Amino acid sequence: MLAVILAGGKGARLRPFTMTIPKPLLPLGDVPILDVILRQLAASGFTRVILTLGHMAPLFLSTYGEGKAYGLRIEYLREDEPLGTAGPLRQIVDPPADFLVMNGDLLTDLSYVDLIAAHRARGAAGTIGVAAREEKVDYGVIEMDANGSFTDYREKPVIPYYVSMGINVLNASALAHIPPTGKFDMPALMLSLHQAGELVHCFRSDCYWQDMGRFDDYTRASEDFVRDPDRFISPDAPPRG
Repeated sequence: MLAVILAGGKGARLRPFTMTIPKPLLPLGDVPILDVILRQLAASGFTRVILTLGHMAPLFLSTYGEGKAYGLRIEYLREDEPLGTAGPLRQIVDPPADFLVMNGDLLTDLSYVDLIAAHRARGAAGTIGVAAREEKVDYGVIEMDANGSFTDYREKPVIPYYVSMGINVLNASALAHIPPTGKFDMPALMLSLHQAGELVHCFRSDCYWQDMGRFDDYTRASEDFVRDPDRFISPDAPPRG
């Protein structure tokens, strides 16, 4: 199986840390984020990994090489300019029928095997891993009709919603929806598939998932990993590379 890991961003919101080290190489405790992901993928049966690189690309190559320490074949796609979260995929050579695409700056215990199985069972062109979130509104919320007549009042409601985990599965046919040049992001690709009448499936999971876009998120993920590393790296995972 193939997994594409998006690791080309500059991690601007985590400066100054990311001024000297790319975000996917930041440690969770003493283990780099990307190290955790690679070991998870190897334990899940993946054999081929493509890293899309931009910011500080040589650090990735010197750290992971060809991936033999993980039982993986690691390939690299270099971005001379930012191509977004879907644009780099146009460079993939010999994509399999279905493959995983994920951000390289997240911590999760999601079952990648279950995600891909659901994608294939639905016959989807694209599948988005989604997580449930809630937002508490600290005000009394008024509902009214188009004429301004009061219909309901909710005191400090909790609003449920779903967010993308930055973990997706694509069918190889989806690559035809990526423009041949320029920046193109994953949301635009999923919208393009949907608008073309292709099935885009949303895979809901109550797994642990933490994005690391902000300092507070990174701190939380690091604390959670240090508290229970076995939750994220199974005994079937290869030793640290």
